[in-house]
Amino acid sequence: MAQFLINKWLNFYLRNTDAHLSQEELALKCDLDRTYIGLLERAQRQPTLSTIFKIANVLEIAPSDIIKLVEQLINDTNLN
Repeated sequence: MAQFLINKWLNFYLRNTDAHLSQEELALKCDLDRTYIGLLERAQRQPTLSTIFKIANVLEIAPSDIIKLVEQLINDTNLN
C-alpha cells in the first residue's frame, strides 16, 4: 500500500508543482538512473531512505514532508 502511495505522491509532485521536472531531469539532479525514477513512479520499486533524501534535496523540500504526505495518504485511504 505505502509503495503505491509513494509513487502517487511522486507523480503528483513532479507534475503539479513548480518543480516541473522530467524523469530524466530529476534523475540527473539526484545522481540516479532515469529508469529507476520511472520504476518509482510506476510503483515497481520502493525508494531507500537515502533516495528520499536525494529527491527531497533536489525538490527543495524536507524529507520529512515526503513521509508526512505519504502517511496522510495512507490514513486517508484507510478511512475510506
